[in-house]
Amino acid sequence: MTDTHWLFGDQLGPAFLRAGDGGPARDARVVMIESRAVFRRRRFHRAKAHLILSAMRHRAAELGDRVTYVRADTYREGLRRAVGRGRVTVHHPTSRAALRLVRSLDNVTVLPPRGFLVGPESFADWAGGQRTLRLEAFYRHVRRDHDLLMDGGAPAGGTWNLDHENRRPPPRGVSSLGAPAPYRPREDSVDDEVRRDLDRWERDGDVSFVGRDGPRAFPADRREALAALRRFLSHRLAGFGAHEDAMLAADDTMSHSLLSSSLNLGLLDPAECVEEAEAVWREGGAPLHSVEGFVRQIAGWREYVWHLYWYFGEEYRRSNVLGHTGALPRWWDELDADAVSARCVATALRQVRDTGWTHHIPRLMVLGGHALQRGWDPAAVTDWFHRCFVDGYDWVMLPNVVGMSQYADGGRMTTKPYTSGGSYIDRMSDLCGPCRYRPDRRVGEDACPFTAGYWAFLHRHRDRLGRNARMTRAVRGLDRLRDLPELLEQERERERLRGDAPP
Repeated sequence: MTDTHWLFGDQLGPAFLRAGDGGPARDARVVMIESRAVFRRRRFHRAKAHLILSAMRHRAAELGDRVTYVRADTYREGLRRAVGRGRVTVHHPTSRAALRLVRSLDNVTVLPPRGFLVGPESFADWAGGQRTLRLEAFYRHVRRDHDLLMDGGAPAGGTWNLDHENRRPPPRGVSSLGAPAPYRPREDSVDDEVRRDLDRWERDGDVSFVGRDGPRAFPADRREALAALRRFLSHRLAGFGAHEDAMLAADDTMSHSLLSSSLNLGLLDPAECVEEAEAVWREGGAPLHSVEGFVRQIAGWREYVWHLYWYFGEEYRRSNVLGHTGALPRWWDELDADAVSARCVATALRQVRDTGWTHHIPRLMVLGGHALQRGWDPAAVTDWFHRCFVDGYDWVMLPNVVGMSQYADGGRMTTKPYTSGGSYIDRMSDLCGPCRYRPDRRVGEDACPFTAGYWAFLHRHRDRLGRNARMTRAVRGLDRLRDLPELLEQERERERLRGDAPP
């Protein structure tokens, strides 16, 4: 009897049906299950729900008679209807909850994970020889092991990391980098059907969404994903590196690739992305610092986050060494950007509301930094990022938010908290000029929420952060603030409002 192979909604590319090397049988039938319960459990961004359903239905249409596509309340129900007691294979899912589910089912065989460069055994071997699990060491390991941007055993250009060339502020006086536009798909009848279904579910009170939907901005099938990759490599990669960490209010995408959702749906394979980027550099089509920055995002950071999600174990989810317990305010949870006066927060929240996406600096330094300074519960912040971003999955957001953004793990993943005062945002963006708050003011009606919040955060965790070698100088700066008592009273007043008042 031939096995049936189960495709989850983030396993939609050809790699997940490739036979051999731990893959499904070549003639395996395919089952896909659209579970309504998934959308009931969390209040997802509407654009995210649309993208996932559109991508699943596009993949089913491609597979034709080979696939049984089931719309069911739960995965268990859908699998029972599709295959009964027949044998099923499935590639290792991307969340702990999904893995527990498939392992609890009779007649289901879990195959090795796909969609990543580094296997779990290889990561465990590397991690076992490390005193601390830092990105830079892992990134070099991946580069060597996969011969990425290497010349005769040495890193191309003579150095591993060109990050110092990729931190330039935006050019003065411009509202846009002027990069060629990214690839944008055209909606089709599948998207129309998805939108009608989502409308009906909401009308019936079955599910509830947040954010805006449409038109679909990210690829939903392999053809679109490859077009997006080609567009980035040929038109946008060359300009990516220098201003990778910059922000412009009127230029949401700048030179970023916008490929994360396609990678995380399985429509693109990371190997093809980094190998083709390297080929562009070797052919003279893009500078090394841009290509190295892109390769580091995928072969470094994405792989690192995936493996830490599994390596740290389920207890990592409960990390909260700073003891932050604040509830997310309503304006944040509802993506009510119009209620916010602080231009950086309003701009980033507007981008999330309208598209379900921002690039990594608004995520980390604006949205994540604000949540960290205000002391919000890291589990709630993690859930918010998971729900509200089109590329957000449990494996993506748990290490990114708990470890990188909220420092809730106390340094297992990063060496210091990544938060700043308003001066960093002012230097790296055009957001502060028209803002009602001034980045150099700590106290008063025009005090920048980030500048005041930064010092209040340092004061609140002075003992812990004072023992961190990378934070000692900043913590000592508290002693030079003559207005520290006034600043702390100002921030206590914000706390008395329970964080409900937007900045």
